[in-house]
Amino acid sequence: MTEDGIPASGSRKQWQADRTTFQRVYDVLVGTSDPASAQQFAEWADCSENGARQALEQLTEMGIAERTDTRPATYQRNPSYFRWKRVEQLAREHSPSDLRARIDDLIENDQAYQAEYGVPDPDAVATADDAVEDHESLHERWNDLSEWRTIRRDIIVLKQAVQRAESTSDDRVQA
Repeated sequence: MTEDGIPASGSRKQWQADRTTFQRVYDVLVGTSDPASAQQFAEWADCSENGARQALEQLTEMGIAERTDTRPATYQRNPSYFRWKRVEQLAREHSPSDLRARIDDLIENDQAYQAEYGVPDPDAVATADDAVEDHESLHERWNDLSEWRTIRRDIIVLKQAVQRAESTSDDRVQA
């Protein structure tokens, strides 16, 4: 697969043959992070612009995609939908205690970054190029901050998964 979710050229023809227009547009949507026009999706998904637009409108109605009010309209994946999907998957595949253990590990990592940088939040770290001695240190700092933000995001998702797993297990007990 390439960065935008499209299979590499060798398997591209097979992908086109095995997937409907809707499925190909969905695959492309999942693999993209920036808004794009129906025309661009049509090129990526190897379909007509009208076919791409119809699929994108369906995906928008389903809450999987978001449409902008720009001209031409652009579409992008709905991050809330994919966060919800991840929460559901984690809750289904892991016990609340396993999820809590992972949260505890991430909280320790978060606290280590707070101690290392002397601030409570990654956005409070000075990131001016001149604040760091050399390119390697700057690169390391950017990697740390990216990882720290990911840790914070994962903690939130895992806490939601714990709540979902507990409510699902409560529903099973009551049934």
